[in-house]
Amino acid sequence: MLIREATLNDVEAIAKVHVDSWRTTYKGIVPADFLAALSYERRASIWRDSLLKEDRTECVFVAEDERGNVFGFATGGKEREGDPLYTGELYAIYLLQESQQHGAGRKLVAAVAQHLLKQGHAAMLIWVLKENPSRAFYEKLGGVAVREKEIQIGGEVLIEAAYGFTLSKLLC
Repeated sequence: MLIREATLNDVEAIAKVHVDSWRTTYKGIVPADFLAALSYERRASIWRDSLLKEDRTECVFVAEDERGNVFGFATGGKEREGDPLYTGELYAIYLLQESQQHGAGRKLVAAVAQHLLKQGHAAMLIWVLKENPSRAFYEKLGGVAVREKEIQIGGEVLIEAAYGFTLSKLLC
């Protein structure tokens, strides 16, 4: 397994991981019609635009197997709501279902955490749907539940929980 910075050549693979992992992870949590409407093409366009930004400050890392196939990604940067303590944020981390629980998630989080440390951040947040069974992953990494908020996805109100991490502890 290799963790590396994403390139434009990874856009389609990232989009596939993004859509497929949403469909498996959020089945029964997010409305089925919303999940069915997810599009590889739209996701690829969003990721292409993101990676092409000249003033981009966020990082994007991919996990690839020994054959060079991307099976996961993580992205992070400056915290988006102005939190005074948790100034960094892990925006997203997704792995194909069959690639979970083999250490790639931990390595992707570490790559984002290293990037945030280099940017001068000492702590970060990750927002996760409260009903997401993967929340246990963040707790195993030492994340502390900080707060919750309501969000809307597909017309339904869902609860998101924020987990906070001190980056130096996370990287020990």
